[in-house]
Amino acid sequence: MKPTLYPALTRALEEKPDDAEYYCQRAYAHILLKNYYEAILDAKKSLGLNPNNSTALLRKGIGEYHEKNYAEALESFTEGHKLDDTDNTFNIWIKRCQETKNKVVSEPGMQTQQSKIKYDWYQTESQVIITLMIRNVQKNNINVLFSENELSAVVKLPSGEDYSLKLSLIHPIVPEQSTFKILSTKIEIKMKKSEAVRWEKLEGQRDVSKPKQFTPDSKHIYPSSSHYTRNWDKLVGEIKEEEKNEKLEGDAALNKLFQQIYSDGSDEVKRAMNKSFMESGGTVLSTNWSDVGKRKVDVNPPDDMEWKKF
Repeated sequence: MKPTLYPALTRALEEKPDDAEYYCQRAYAHILLKNYYEAILDAKKSLGLNPNNSTALLRKGIGEYHEKNYAEALESFTEGHKLDDTDNTFNIWIKRCQETKNKVVSEPGMQTQQSKIKYDWYQTESQVIITLMIRNVQKNNINVLFSENELSAVVKLPSGEDYSLKLSLIHPIVPEQSTFKILSTKIEIKMKKSEAVRWEKLEGQRDVSKPKQFTPDSKHIYPSSSHYTRNWDKLVGEIKEEEKNEKLEGDAALNKLFQQIYSDGSDEVKRAMNKSFMESGGTVLSTNWSDVGKRKVDVNPPDDMEWKKF
């Protein structure tokens, strides 16, 4: 479902950009893939075209809940329940929002998301690389500025907070050759060194003595903001391997979310999921019993695939 449903919905939206149901279904696909921010955007587009769609409100609320916007999620679930008071799923999520919101209010000493964010750095002969451990950042929610002696980065977190990093660099960099890249698990900032010297630390007073030049040994073990030495060549290899394997985690995450939706759902939700999946040969999975309970669910493979019965 993961490799076929989402592309098929996206192609359908290109053909019918004003179809509320397609946006609603793609929001569901985003939830299955844990792309909660995108799920909220698609659910909002669906509601803009059809404000009385209780399913779109449910999916908008689920996305907001996982983005930790509990007040907005509660409002979405409440509005959806007004439109469809027969679906017990809304009651489950309303209760969960209320419990979570009360817990947050009762623990004012809890760490903010910003205070939990960590960063680390390493260097090569020509670059200094800073890694911010922030997941799922959107392009519009980050601003990085480079100057010869300073780095400034501001990131809008899913919680609504702003994370700010400002460093007065101990050695100069080349701003126009410095870049940053957003990955699903982190933000990687690469600063081009003005000179091929070894940085003993990231920031501080400029050392007037002659900086140490890179030696063969120093190209493999670099200083860090931690208090111990790391083999960064090994760590970089592990990170690349992790990123390569990251896509494989989607199927496991998808199955886990199916199980969660099934276990948390009402009897009607479970009946709808079982009936739609079995009758469609695994090409349709619906939680709407009021729809699939009235009809036989037809096989509906994506446009670029052919369904065969073995």
